[in-house]
Amino acid sequence: MEHNIRMIGLDLDGTLLTDKKELTPRTREALVKAIQSGVTVLVATGRPWMGVPEELRSFPGMCYALTSNGARVLDTRANAVLIERLIEPGPAKKALEICGKYDTLQEIYFDGQGYAQADKIQLVERYHKNPNMWEYMRKTRIPVDDIHALLEWENRGLDKVQALFADMEERKKAWEELSREEDLELVGSLGYNIEINARGVNKGTALVELGRLLGIRREEIMACGDGDNDTVMLREAGFGVAMGNAEEETKDAADYITLTNEEEGVADAIEKFVLRGGEGAC
Repeated sequence: MEHNIRMIGLDLDGTLLTDKKELTPRTREALVKAIQSGVTVLVATGRPWMGVPEELRSFPGMCYALTSNGARVLDTRANAVLIERLIEPGPAKKALEICGKYDTLQEIYFDGQGYAQADKIQLVERYHKNPNMWEYMRKTRIPVDDIHALLEWENRGLDKVQALFADMEERKKAWEELSREEDLELVGSLGYNIEINARGVNKGTALVELGRLLGIRREEIMACGDGDNDTVMLREAGFGVAMGNAEEETKDAADYITLTNEEEGVADAIEKFVLRGGEGAC
């Protein structure tokens, strides 16, 4: 079956990046060729913009970025926000209060930057089960003495709230309590975290909306992902690609299952379904 792909949305962790959070030469070459052929390629991540690796933030021809699970979509050339779906201070405060009942490392994101409690960042190994994320957290989050005080001080909408849990039973209890809050959207792409956005925010809606702004139809969008925050995106895109290492629900939502992130599954999918020659950029 022929696929006329004009846009590709790419999750990062467990998808575009290896387990060591690296972009392989083959995958980089596939991105370059796709961009040169005129395809709009962008990251579609739960990370804030400042948490996206510098190699991708400055990637030649990569002109857009979907961040914080679709709460903030950027035109990176113009340094402009194209789509913004923020959590209001009240629901964000409630989310922090609920998560604060448990042993958690909590974060809030404003304007593409993550902030975390300073004393908990020092104990990141307790909360992040993946050692490859420890240095990433320390480098990309701004430590603050009191995350609740920061929220009160800013008193405005924010991109996302996140909590990393030391205990999975506590995570389950927090999820149940948060689920009763009608203003919140929950996903947990790492398995030991809860990502909290405003109700209705997800990668799929944001990716299709960006396509509409750029004159690209849903049927012309390919999305690649592996986690529960990618499931809606794979359903919404015209052609959803799940990684070989994806969760079962995410695989069920996909049109195609590629190789794992360690086997350069993104490059494999782009080579199979996108590359046809030609040239172009943003």
